[in-house]
Amino acid sequence: MIATADLARAVEQALGYLKGQADIEEAEVFAAVNGQLLARLNYTSHIPSNGVEEPKSTESYGLGLQVAFKGPDGPRIGFGAEPSDPTLAGVERALAKARRAAVRDPEFTSRPRPSGERRQLVRYHDPRLLELGDEELVGLGWREVSGALRTFIASSRLAELAGSEEGIRKLGLILGGDVLQERVAIASTAMPEVQTDESTLSMAFLTAMVEARGAKGSGWSTGISLDHFTDEAGVEAAQRAVGALDGERVPSGRYAVVLGPQPVTDLLNNIVIPSLTASSFYAQTTPFLGKWGKPIASQLLSLYDHGALPGFMGSKGITCEGLPTGRTDLIRNGVLAGLLTNWYEAQRLRRDPEGKAKLGVEPAAAGPGLIPRNGFRFGRGGGRHFDAQPGIAATNVIVEGAERSSLEELIAQVRDGLYIGRIWYTYPINGLRAGDFTATVVGDSWIIRDGRLVAPLRPNTVRINDNIATILNNVVGIGKDARGTLVWAADEVVYTPEVAVSGVRVDEIAGFMDALG
Repeated sequence: MIATADLARAVEQALGYLKGQADIEEAEVFAAVNGQLLARLNYTSHIPSNGVEEPKSTESYGLGLQVAFKGPDGPRIGFGAEPSDPTLAGVERALAKARRAAVRDPEFTSRPRPSGERRQLVRYHDPRLLELGDEELVGLGWREVSGALRTFIASSRLAELAGSEEGIRKLGLILGGDVLQERVAIASTAMPEVQTDESTLSMAFLTAMVEARGAKGSGWSTGISLDHFTDEAGVEAAQRAVGALDGERVPSGRYAVVLGPQPVTDLLNNIVIPSLTASSFYAQTTPFLGKWGKPIASQLLSLYDHGALPGFMGSKGITCEGLPTGRTDLIRNGVLAGLLTNWYEAQRLRRDPEGKAKLGVEPAAAGPGLIPRNGFRFGRGGGRHFDAQPGIAATNVIVEGAERSSLEELIAQVRDGLYIGRIWYTYPINGLRAGDFTATVVGDSWIIRDGRLVAPLRPNTVRINDNIATILNNVVGIGKDARGTLVWAADEVVYTPEVAVSGVRVDEIAGFMDALG
């Protein structure tokens, strides 16, 4: 893999070449190299399997140019990228692409300028993850599988059902998931001085099933260091699958619920965070339009993004625009306090003649709530990509409560309702601005009666159909034990405890046999 110092030299050479072009008004060079190590887990007790399947790696590198070309009616903006060749020849090919693609953009102001903030993170990655080999990767995969199998075999509940260790295997125990390590090195000259960044992370996701009893559970772990990688995900998935045996159904209705970390993360990732960006306010696609400085959630709830927290998985030293990461308060005690943005979107929203109507305040009054700390070139399952232009992405999203309760206290507060541990296929309906959404409850969930968990909720038997305003405004309690959580294809990491919400609309899904009868 190309060294960071080599990327920096390539960027410096490219910028020097672009400065010598007579028709270029402004230019930015971004170079990146990304590596991923992946081990697919697939263990089945009753069908021959390898346990750890398909250990593999991918790598990509190259550079991208964003160029403002001089023109009689103002600058024309072009973007060009070249893979696998950071030499001057690659720069020339990328520049030719940028020239061909250049168009007039009346909303363009400039390439990013210093934000006035200072970089907080340097050398925060784990070098061992950058050097992780295939044998170590496979070993990590087997660590998760072994943890899950030990948990299954030690389960007194499964032993009671099966009668023996061999009988447990015949119940149809299934494990599936990924162990992922990401390797990133970045150099950007959005500002005249070349800046570099390196980050590492590790993730494990597993689903465990007792197929003969229709039970499943999920587990995950996250970290930025090899030391953070344990068998936690496998153990947790197996424990939850055992706990889901003999699940029950519930009828449609409005329920008080406790949302676990994964459902909270899924709702934030698919509904809330996309609605709290400068681009969604500019395009008027947010349900929070015109509500800057006004309540949009329970006063118990605070939400912020912080990309410069040491030891947190989504942290980066700089954005993909060469600007420092940092903290942006989004919801403070229920009040809309800020938006995620990159440089371009912040500039055009600040200059928008309709900005006050869209925000609810004059854009100039937005202050620290509209600083470009979130311009990233994420995509394709992780990493910062040389052939993408900066979008807006969260980093570490932190959920906090004005009052913090234990999980037992939240369940007691709900008294009669549901603990929802995992949802999927969460998406807005009627457009993001309406705030309506749907999500299916797929596992790790329980029925609450008299303030206690009394029975597992059968997976895939209910769907949440509600409005995000109901969820945010009906928060009645927030836990105290936050956990780093990712959802499929998400760039940000959400650190959240459980959240109790009243009056959530839940609709029963008819089963196959129900439909026949």
